[in-house]
Amino acid sequence: MTRLFSHPESESLYGIFNDSFPPILDGVTLTVENYVYWLKKMGKTPCVVTPWNPVSSPAQCEVMKFFSLPIRSRRPYRYGYPRLDPFIWKRLRDTDFRLVHAHCPFSSGRLGVYVKKISGVPLIGTFHSKYRDDLRHSFSHTPWMVDIIMKRILDFFNSCDEVWIPQAQVEDTVREYGYKGPLTVVENGNDFAAIIQGDMWEFKREARKELGIQDGELALLFVGQHIWEKGLDIVVETLRLIKEDIRYKMNFIGTGYAFDEIQKRIDSYGLGDRVTLHGVISDRTVLSRYYAASDLFLFPSFYDNAPLVIREAAAMGTPSVLLRGSTASEVVTDGHNGFLVGKSPEQFAALVRRLASDTECLRSVSELARETLVRSWRDVVEEVSDRYDTLVRTCGRCHASESLSVTI
Repeated sequence: MTRLFSHPESESLYGIFNDSFPPILDGVTLTVENYVYWLKKMGKTPCVVTPWNPVSSPAQCEVMKFFSLPIRSRRPYRYGYPRLDPFIWKRLRDTDFRLVHAHCPFSSGRLGVYVKKISGVPLIGTFHSKYRDDLRHSFSHTPWMVDIIMKRILDFFNSCDEVWIPQAQVEDTVREYGYKGPLTVVENGNDFAAIIQGDMWEFKREARKELGIQDGELALLFVGQHIWEKGLDIVVETLRLIKEDIRYKMNFIGTGYAFDEIQKRIDSYGLGDRVTLHGVISDRTVLSRYYAASDLFLFPSFYDNAPLVIREAAAMGTPSVLLRGSTASEVVTDGHNGFLVGKSPEQFAALVRRLASDTECLRSVSELARETLVRSWRDVVEEVSDRYDTLVRTCGRCHASESLSVTI
């Protein structure tokens, strides 16, 4: 496999391991991309290890890819099978890693454990998702597989020198999965943080004009995987319930297995003139305009841990409507920097109706969301870089003789 990036023989790499990477776009991919970008700016040399994808995308660093196959129930995601790849093992052994940070406990994460075992370098694992929910969907016809894979996930995190979570409430999920070790909170950042330099409301007005949203129309938005676990049935039913009461435009951005069914429901409810499913918008500048043009970000998900999209919306002055008691809602105070409701379309619809006529409340919460929920990726990765240095000094290469048992 040809290397697109070269580096001096004496240079140590910071391994960033994850099961998704462009062209697959999601919150964890975005995290990895920003880690890579800012670590390079800070003088470190990252190297991404990820499953092979038939669609090639330009990368900002060296990328090691290993054999993969598509996950039929979760397209466009792929699952890596390093056991079937005769080259990845030698490449990992021949690479001088200084530290490995795995953002996924599956195939790439277990390769991270392998590197720790053979090289003795520190290993960090970040807990990004509610993996059991993903597995229950993927193995709906073979549910007995879920417990087997969950044990492997726990083995992975038990093999890490540090386990990071993106916000404090995620600890509840980690403990539920059986992890008993220490946890470190390292927040996610926001690459939209510096887009609005002048007056936020003027920027939002220009974005609305650019996207054809009329005065008096309430602009609603969802960005993320189009999967039912994210509560999209609540969003669709809310749109039906407010059809006769409010002038609105709703934009769905993203893709997933529920995409076609959502479109069918929209058509059956006669909402085609108000609702648009755009698919994936990979241009971050274009995506930022949709956030800015919106009045509310609808996100009724118990599935997500610390979704980046809430902070992205806040950076563009758009507050989120979240489920009361969800992990995602930890950073939001109801009526202050976002809105919290119960898990029903009726409660969602009632809130949207109220806010459509209470522009003063909506304006105040929009400003506070931007003020309280936005942190730049540069700031976050500066903290990450310092933590890397501390862990390298603390652990050194002290793991070479340890016995680590994780199924690859």
